[in-house]
Amino acid sequence: MPAVQQPQWPDSGDLERALKQISTFPPLVFAGEARSLQAALGQVASGNAFLLQAGDCAESFEEFTAVNIREKLRIILQMAVMLTYSMGVPVVKVGRIAGQFAKPRSANTEKVGNIDLPVFRGHMVNDPAAHEDARRPNPDRLIQAYHQSASTLNLLRAFTKGGFADLNRVHAWNQEFVATSAEGQRYEQVAGEIERALAFMRACGVDTETNSALHQVDVYTSHEALILGYEEALTRQDSLTGGWYDCSAHMLWIGERTRQLDGAHIEFLRGVGNPIGCKIGKETNVDFVLNLCETLNPSRIPGRLTLITRMGADHVVDALRPLLRAVRDTGHPVVWACDPMHANTFTAPNGRKTRHFDDIIREITGFVLAHRAEGTWPGGIHIELTGENVTECLGGAEAVSNEDLDTRYETVCDPRLNARQSLDLAFRVTELIRDKK
Repeated sequence: MPAVQQPQWPDSGDLERALKQISTFPPLVFAGEARSLQAALGQVASGNAFLLQAGDCAESFEEFTAVNIREKLRIILQMAVMLTYSMGVPVVKVGRIAGQFAKPRSANTEKVGNIDLPVFRGHMVNDPAAHEDARRPNPDRLIQAYHQSASTLNLLRAFTKGGFADLNRVHAWNQEFVATSAEGQRYEQVAGEIERALAFMRACGVDTETNSALHQVDVYTSHEALILGYEEALTRQDSLTGGWYDCSAHMLWIGERTRQLDGAHIEFLRGVGNPIGCKIGKETNVDFVLNLCETLNPSRIPGRLTLITRMGADHVVDALRPLLRAVRDTGHPVVWACDPMHANTFTAPNGRKTRHFDDIIREITGFVLAHRAEGTWPGGIHIELTGENVTECLGGAEAVSNEDLDTRYETVCDPRLNARQSLDLAFRVTELIRDKK
């Protein structure tokens, strides 16, 4: 099958050596964890839970610290507790983390000054520095990506199971620069209500100390399955079921540039047991979506397939409704999630890629309205964010302007919501979904 968006590795022998080494490494995740995520996503597909898939646009080798990982997890936990408390349904938490190192690109080269250079494809492949040696794809980076993913997962498991995610710490999750904002103050109010609810439960004789659901959370990992050699090298046969799982992450997704029905990415991912996502844009037609459902989930297993729409704020209602209707009428149990960011990207006057918070909210609003019109469940959101106080997306309650973009524009690829904007978005989503319910 044709494999698009693959790096032009300069030495096939070096690539084979690196992939062979990765194939001997332990799996990063386990098949049983992937099955647990699929069961949780099955609840989303039936309208009884909500998916929050969030994290970095592209992870960086250079900004790999425990603090960065903790702050990303912190904002995901804050958003999840807001969504759960306000909507009254469980929130399935999936991070764009521990593997999101590669990015699809529209061209193989780019012009930097007067020089044509290989395009930057993510730290798993090459370096963003603007010179020939840095941009040369290096298979050793695949090995480094594995080790960084393993370290990230180790820290995530420690945080989520070792006390950091304890619901009694809801106040402690509020960062200083968020706590001073309107969004942070609103969050503090909800955190106080949660603490009073826990105190009420204890006063009624409910044992809140030994209930693990109040002290630990499950945060699953996901990334775009772009570099197929790496994904194949981490595919393992489950000793319990005999099925094959891509053990680089709990959930993998296919992007718009790689979702050809006769392509290698769909061919590979239809053969593994992980939950699978697929991005679909405003040009996607009904026949393609139904063929995609049949190819990736012929057994119609709830939670197996998530369709992630990225259609743009001006197009989402009209483009999405026929797809919702067709999938509903054919009985495919998919999870519908909204990526409100990628189709709303534009270039600011200073040359920075950015997105406006208002457009992001407008696309989520259209997504919910389309589902309301068709009687289906708007199952989740898929967003790019960071726990840091960056200035990459315009607008929000703090009104980031064009002049602010250069203050802290730190992404290695696409612009991300900062912590305040992310909390603001969580509040807006709860209002939209609660109105629907």
